[in-house]
Amino acid sequence: VELVESGGGLVQPGGSLLLSCTLSGDIFSFYLMGWYRQAPGKQREMVATITADHNINYADSVKGRFTISRLDAANTVYLKMNALKHEDTAIFYCMSEHTTFHKTLWGQGTQVSVSP
Repeated sequence: VELVESGGGLVQPGGSLLLSCTLSGDIFSFYLMGWYRQAPGKQREMVATITADHNINYADSVKGRFTISRLDAANTVYLKMNALKHEDTAIFYCMSEHTTFHKTLWGQGTQVSVSP
């Protein structure tokens, strides 16, 4: 199983970015999917998760600004980020967790930088 992320970059405060993560090598609907981030000098933290049944959980810091979604036909999970702030600057990681075996896999990470 492999996760491949895309969509990071540099954006001004108030801007938007769309992150994508595609899972290959297994059946996508077997997995809970999520996005985590790690800022310099800080621990990795959960940003948003979505189950196969589309139950969603967000960190308080991103509620109302970020939207997680999944398209099972494309084996892809998305994170639409609006109203970005400087404090959102981090490496964003895609995560998958098998719903039966609870094995977790991480993507390679994609840098999101928010700066004037």
